[in-house]
This record gives sequence, C-alpha cells and structure tokens, in this order.
Amino acid sequence: MSNWKKLLGFMMLMFLLLVAAACSDNSSESSGSSSSDDGGSNEGESSDSGEPFAFSMMANLHTPEVPADKVLEKIEEATNTEVEIQWVPDNNYEDRLNTAFATNSLPDAVFLKNQTTFVQFRDAIEDGQFWEIGQYLEEFENLSKLKDNVLENTMINGNLYTLYSGRPLSRQGIIYRKDWADNLGLEAPTNTEEFMEMARAFTEDDPDGNGQDDTFGVTDRSDLVYGAFKTVASWFGTPNYWGEKDGQLLPEFMFDEYVDTMDFFKEMHENGYINQDFPVTSKTDQQEFIKNGTAGIYVGSMGDVGSLRDDAVAINPDAEFEVHNYVEGPDGEFGVWAIPGYGNLVMFPKSSVESEEDLKKILGFFDKMMTPEVANYAYWGIEGEHHEVVDGTAKVTDDSALFEREVKPFQALEIGEPETNGRYTGFFDYEPKAKSEELYIDNENYLIEDPTVPLYSETYSQDGSRLQQIITDATYKYILGQIDKDGFEAAIEDWKSQGGEAIIEEFNSSN
Repeated sequence: MSNWKKLLGFMMLMFLLLVAAACSDNSSESSGSSSSDDGGSNEGESSDSGEPFAFSMMANLHTPEVPADKVLEKIEEATNTEVEIQWVPDNNYEDRLNTAFATNSLPDAVFLKNQTTFVQFRDAIEDGQFWEIGQYLEEFENLSKLKDNVLENTMINGNLYTLYSGRPLSRQGIIYRKDWADNLGLEAPTNTEEFMEMARAFTEDDPDGNGQDDTFGVTDRSDLVYGAFKTVASWFGTPNYWGEKDGQLLPEFMFDEYVDTMDFFKEMHENGYINQDFPVTSKTDQQEFIKNGTAGIYVGSMGDVGSLRDDAVAINPDAEFEVHNYVEGPDGEFGVWAIPGYGNLVMFPKSSVESEEDLKKILGFFDKMMTPEVANYAYWGIEGEHHEVVDGTAKVTDDSALFEREVKPFQALEIGEPETNGRYTGFFDYEPKAKSEELYIDNENYLIEDPTVPLYSETYSQDGSRLQQIITDATYKYILGQIDKDGFEAAIEDWKSQGGEAIIEEFNSSN
C-alpha cells in the first residue's frame, strides 16, 4: 500500500510538471504571435517570417531544357515562397494551356504567352473564372508602379485581370551597311525619298566596290507586320492596324496611306531595289542577304544588329553596320507603330486560387518579383556566376551556354520592365547594339497606337486571321503588279462581305 501511494504521488508530480511546461509554451507562442502581428507586413504580401507560402504556376519555356533550380532557389529565398513551376515548351504552350483549362487543372498563376492567347480567354474572363486584380494593386508598393497605358491595353470592360511582362513599345527602325553608305557618301535616310535613294544606290552604284552588279538595297520577308512593310507604312502615316476616319474606326488598309505604302514597295520591286521574291522569303533567308553582303538595308527590330553583325564579320571582317529610327514621310512627319507594351500576361484562376487571402499572397510574390534584387535574379541570374555588373548594367559572362541553360527560362517570369522593376539593362560593347536600346526609348516619342487593343470583336476573334489573309494576298499582288487599285478595292469588298463589316461594327460599338 505504501509503494502504491508513492507511485501515485510520483505520477501526480509528473502531470503537474507537464501542465506547467505546456502553459509556458502557449505563453511563448502567444507572445511571438502578438509581436509578429504588430510588425507584420500587408496581408497580401508574402510574409518575411514563418513558413514559406507554396503555390504553383505555368510558364512557357523558350529553351531546349528545363532550368536547374539554382536561380529559382534564390527567388524563393528572397520572396519566402515555394514555387512549383510547370515549364511547357513554347511551341506547344497554347495546346497545353487549353487542355489544362478544359480539364479544370490550371495552376494558381498562369502565363498566357501573348495577346492572341489572351483574347481567346476573354469569354472565360467575362464569365468570372479569373480574379479581377485591379482593386488590389495599390496595396502593393511595386505592382502599383506598373505603367497605366500598358495596364489599360489589357483591361476588359474596364477591369484588370492580368499582370504584364513589359516590352519596348517599338523596336522598329533600320539596320544598314555603314561602310557601303560611307563609300557612296550617304548619310542615314531622314525621309522616305532619302530611303529610296539609299535603296537605289545600294543596288546600282557598286557600294562594295568590287566592280560587279551583285548587290541590292532592301532585304525583306513574307511578313507584312514584322518585315519591312508595316514600319514603312508608319512613315507614310498609316494607322496601326486600325484608325479613325470620319468618326469611325476602320482597318488600316482602307486608308490612302496604306495604298501609298504599297506604291512605294511596288516602285522598289519594279526597280530591283528589294529582293524580288520577298513575299515568299523566310526570315532566315532575309537575314542571310544582309549577312553575306548581298543586301544593305534591313527594316525591322533594330536590336537584331548584334546577331547580324556577328555573322556578317565572320564572312567579311570589314563589314560595318549602323542603326537608325527617324524617317519622315511625305507629309514631313515621323511615326512608328507600337505594340501594346507587353509580351506576356499572367492571370489567376478562381478554380485554383480559392480565397482572396491566397490571391493576395500570390500577388505579394509578384510584387517582390518587381524589386531590383529579385528582378535581377530572374533576368540576369547570380552575380559573379551568370553576370557581372559593369557601369550599372549587366554583362553576361563568357559562358553563354550556362546562362542560356540556367537563367534564360526565368526571364519569362519578369513582371514590368526596367523602368518599373529597377533591374539592370544589358551591357553591350558593340556601339550600334547599345544605340538600338536608346532608340527604342526615342521611338516612344512618335508612337502610333492601335486603338482597338482594349476593344473586342467576336467576329475578329473567330475569323480575323482568315480574313486578314485576303488583304495580305491582295497587298502582295498589288506590289507585284498582278492587280491594280480596282483589284485591291475588290479584295476589300470581299473582306467586308465575309465578315469584315461585322468586325467594323463590333469594334465601333465597343469603342
């Protein structure tokens, strides 16, 4: 009996000690929680303490291999998150995205690839299947810095559903053989007449000095947008896809300036100043003409000057290039067509992001992606390993294959642009390439915007590509002399009868 009492007393003592310890732990946790609440961040931001917030996203992969986790780990550490990224090769991205949407298996954050994909999801957005986020941006220090004009280009019925990856509003201009121009005493063309004269001289005046008739002026390809045509059309004052005439929005090809541009190309083609088969020339073949010294003028993205020059000097070490953007039209004005200012967009499906609290945590991650530290990780990788900082710019290390493998895929995750996220711009020791970056910014003073970007036409969404082919074919036929102006007008009537009239009506009614 005595032993039993001793055992009971010992058990009671142990119980009291356990209770005291538990009370002490609860008190400590309560104190820690209170301290965290007092010094905590905005509810929507990723917490700087505690367990990392885990979420998933889908992004397009522009490289052959999925990257290692080295850069991702730096991003996760800086944002206190655990991010599961579903990398999908860019060429199959739309199919995978549509399949995930159809099977209700979208991740928490979904990149959309481009403007076309965004339009395809418009009905689902209007149906309330994605979060409207415009109401939250002011709660976040960095997301609130995103450019208003670009955000407006992504709005649907005045509401915002996306964050954007920024792009220069216009990279368009001229790349030309400076050594040829110097040989002939030519300066960069400042108007369309001087451009035509350079094209003529590069064709007829033996610019390479070899005594042979083996050069021509302009190299172009089968692309009326990213080839030479649309940029030259801007010089002539042609609207950017759509413009206003007599109080109504009409497509660019219904304006006189579009016809003037066709006449300009027809003159170049008839005189041999442009590659004769340009309507069926690939981009690779177009660029080969200027790399191998056959052509002297390239109209398109001025940033291409770096790669064009690298390949050209391997053939001819004396080849010199220059970039230029300002070419006035016959009216003495200069304009250049603009893109909507984004290359990719990210949205947040309600099927996977079930609460406003989780939405704000994900927005908090992207807010931190717009800090210089994290933006540089995503775009340039780790300093000393993937890039060096030179004069406030990022210079990729000599191991370009390492950069391509470990860093480049993460550039697809960028939110904003250097002006808003503070990341480094690139270092370029080739002066024309550095100049091209400056001219992108200069172009912003002369932009021709597309007024239909924030508008919607169901017919255009469904049939726009098919109908545009009617105009594309007619444009080439006119330039090649296969139809006259009456024939081009007939093509416009065909476009209108097959759905174009409905597109005009729908864009104007949503304006």
